[in-house]
Amino acid sequence: MYFSDTKQEEPDCQQRMYAKKILQNKKTYMRIPLNTFEQIIDETILQRGLSYFKKGYVTDFSEIDIGEYEASVLGTEEYTVQLKIQNDIIEEHRCDCPYDMGPVCKHIVAVIFHLQKDILNLDQKKPSKPVATKKPGTKSVSKQVKDLLKAITPEELALFVEETSKSDRRFRNLFLASFGHLSDNQSKEFYQKQIHSILKTAAGRDGFIDWSGMKYVVKTTETFVINAEKYFEQGDYKNAIYISGALLEEITEAFQYGDDSNGDLGYFIDAAMGMLEKVAAVGLPKEIRELLFKYCIGTFKKGMFSGWDWHLGMLQIAADISDDTKEADAIMKCLDTVKGDYGKEQAQFLKLDLLRKFKDEKEVEKFIAEHIENASIRRAEIEKAFQNKNFEKAISLSKNGIEIDKNDKPGLAKEWYEWLLKIAQAQNDIPKIIEYARYRLINNFRGAQDYYQILKNTVEEKEWNAFLEGIIKEITPKRNWTYSELIRKIYINEEWWDRLFLLLKENVSLQNIEENEKYLSKNYTPELLEMYSERITNYVEKYMGRNHYQTACRYLRRMKKLGATGEVDLLIDIFRKEYPKRKALLDELNRV
Repeated sequence: MYFSDTKQEEPDCQQRMYAKKILQNKKTYMRIPLNTFEQIIDETILQRGLSYFKKGYVTDFSEIDIGEYEASVLGTEEYTVQLKIQNDIIEEHRCDCPYDMGPVCKHIVAVIFHLQKDILNLDQKKPSKPVATKKPGTKSVSKQVKDLLKAITPEELALFVEETSKSDRRFRNLFLASFGHLSDNQSKEFYQKQIHSILKTAAGRDGFIDWSGMKYVVKTTETFVINAEKYFEQGDYKNAIYISGALLEEITEAFQYGDDSNGDLGYFIDAAMGMLEKVAAVGLPKEIRELLFKYCIGTFKKGMFSGWDWHLGMLQIAADISDDTKEADAIMKCLDTVKGDYGKEQAQFLKLDLLRKFKDEKEVEKFIAEHIENASIRRAEIEKAFQNKNFEKAISLSKNGIEIDKNDKPGLAKEWYEWLLKIAQAQNDIPKIIEYARYRLINNFRGAQDYYQILKNTVEEKEWNAFLEGIIKEITPKRNWTYSELIRKIYINEEWWDRLFLLLKENVSLQNIEENEKYLSKNYTPELLEMYSERITNYVEKYMGRNHYQTACRYLRRMKKLGATGEVDLLIDIFRKEYPKRKALLDELNRV
């Protein structure tokens, strides 16, 4: 890791001096998880660091190596902050300011806020005027690089790149990824070789790309995605196809030996497929269209992406650019080989599109009749019949779907019920609207409408209460979360607060009390406070850790808002006496 020093030395001498300084001043760093840093850093320092960040005092921020960052922070002087991050945890942090009253200074916190600004949705201003004078001899990494590039000759730079590329694989990979597109020898294999080298370098001796290695892969391989986009914008579709194909083949293989817990490999697959789809959508010259078509068909036949979504996706791209019956037949022949229920359904739907594009209506209708059990085909046919106001056909297809799917695919059966409801609404068939809306209210899986309101607007007012009681009676014995929530919704909509309170008593939890508090606090405040008090006490007794203590204190604050300041103070006194050694708890209690 490279650190700048205050003395004006040659870069390698600077590294040695700072390394020696670290060894002489070895210390234990406070580990700071990025996702919870606000909970473990002293609140005063946290606020000062946030203020520095918002004022734009963090400058020259750069990643100087994988997981290693450096920034300048303005203040009474300008200070340099370095962070080392692994697995989203700051393992090391250093600032050259004189602060020694705690493990973390406000300058380090300001840089952490800069790192997390997108996640926390924070804005950083540019300082209106300098607030510090740079210490003599101190330069940020980026400034040093800029100065050196101005000082060295093109010949010296070329020699450095050449010699470093021989000895440093990572540098060589990054250099080729960044500038390989300027070569005259572009081909899929040309790009594939570069990506393969990056992946193997990241895998190391054990042959596995871990989380840290994956950061290197992302940083280096991202260049290929950027270059493919540039080629596309320039109309060089051939190289866009070459890069995308190289990414697809190498990254697909890398799933076998890489940690994709962050979805980094999946990102490159999505980018490559997205680029091929963009290329397919433009008017391609004959040569390029044939190149893309042959590649898509070829990868499918070889099973290069078998088992992955993009295996069939390649045929979709081929279908999008297919130009005649011969090409359509070649695609359909491939589609007929697809196995697995889900894959076969997708393949059949794609085949139907090709039939509509290249075959006569009689053959299309025959295929639909033979494959109507395919949910995608049924859905499209119902939609078409509905749009054409052929309600009889739409009803028949929906009811047939319910019979076929009600046992093995209940989610689909509810979708067909949804269509029956839409048809009844279109026909203003009141009894059917009530029948199907009632069914969808009770079986509210992926609900598309507010079935409760539909029913309230449709059922006669004098019959409404009895209608609701019938629903409650039907679902009460089922006793699972979904049905309890539906009953709760009914009680809230009808403002049946006494029944809502009884429902809460049957399943008391801190979350349930909070969710019902705004409805019940007017009539049941003492009872809610008693529930809160008992549950918070049990929670603190059962769970340990700052996150849990913060949760308990959040509910203590809710009690205060309900007017129970005295009860809260009493609980705090009890917790202090019961758990005097839980420093994090005592700290959080002080903030209530």
